[in-house]
Amino acid sequence: MLRRASIEDIKKIHTIINIAASRGEMLPRPLGELYDNMRDYFIYEEDKEIAGICGLHICWEDLAEIRSLCVIEDFRKRGIGRKLVESCIDEARNYKIENIFLLTYQDEFFKKIGFVTVDKKTLPHKIWTDCIKCPKFPACDEIAMIMKVRI
Repeated sequence: MLRRASIEDIKKIHTIINIAASRGEMLPRPLGELYDNMRDYFIYEEDKEIAGICGLHICWEDLAEIRSLCVIEDFRKRGIGRKLVESCIDEARNYKIENIFLLTYQDEFFKKIGFVTVDKKTLPHKIWTDCIKCPKFPACDEIAMIMKVRI
């Protein structure tokens, strides 16, 4: 079942993200930031267990970011990640947001959905406010990707 995150999910989301971050799959997110942005997140739940998470963070009137896509290892290769990303794309479409970007280590997965690789320098300066807090800044090794949303 795909649903919006609730306040009760935040600690579990934090654990999922930080386990993936410890394996180098994504960057960690502080617990306070997850509470601040709870409404950004979608949950895929199976048998009352969170199987995957993904967030859509609105940055500007025509730009949003997909962040923190993670599917628990036992649930991978079942299309859950794609369903989560498509929910974020639908959300952007509902808000009439034309561009979605992301920073990832999994570019092949996102290419299959329709994202294209871009130079990080082409992304608006507004997104760098998060990057400045990153432990990898300024030597970011993530791949920047963008998708033009059909509204």
